[in-house]
Amino acid sequence: MEALARLHLTVTRAYKVNTDINFEVFIHKVDGLSDDHKIETQRDIHQRANDDLADAGLEKIHLSFYLTSIYDHSIFEAFSKVVQKLIPQLPTLENLLNIFISNSGIEKAFLFDVVSKIYIATDSTPVDMQTYELCCDMIDVVIDISCIYGLKEDGAGTPYDKESTAIIKLNNTTVLYLKEVTKFLALVCFVREESFERKGLIDYNFHCFRKAIHEVFEVRMKMVKSRKVQNRLRKKKGATPNGTPNVLLE
Repeated sequence: MEALARLHLTVTRAYKVNTDINFEVFIHKVDGLSDDHKIETQRDIHQRANDDLADAGLEKIHLSFYLTSIYDHSIFEAFSKVVQKLIPQLPTLENLLNIFISNSGIEKAFLFDVVSKIYIATDSTPVDMQTYELCCDMIDVVIDISCIYGLKEDGAGTPYDKESTAIIKLNNTTVLYLKEVTKFLALVCFVREESFERKGLIDYNFHCFRKAIHEVFEVRMKMVKSRKVQNRLRKKKGATPNGTPNVLLE
């Protein structure tokens, strides 16, 4: 009840400052609860929080809830979903991933931030927690091995660069395939062994995908730079060198 009261206070104060803010609520430390109890707890907290907002006349506020724990990858998956809401290019990234997997015979693909292990995009097929955990473990393995064997004798270089790639074959006829996309992002794919026999096709399609991803972010950077230039020009037009306006203000 104390946590719900603090949540209500925080949400109402933040909403007064910014009515467009997104509210993401993590129901943490759920690892000690059974699956049924987790869902029941989430439903109860959701209901109570919304009732408190309704009583305050704030029905417009939308709260998103996530069940999280540090003892599995649920905290990373929850942060992934939160971060995805802040990426304006998300529909484009998802569309590119859908095109890539459908033309390459790939079961599932994630676009990961290598450092945080948050996936910023995935294809339209449902996300399975075990699949996501395997991808996170693969990134850890690749970085750890690269730190040992991938650096130069003097320790120069980085454990993750444009040459970074990895193939891990599982005992269930599935192949994990990792490729570098940018210095921050990696593509991790789940492929059946029979489909991975056409690795040349997958690599060619990946090359096209990687090029498209770079173009998406280059367009974004150009837009940001253009806006900054336009803002500077507006400020210059609105004032003379001594700071007085060039035009009459009403």
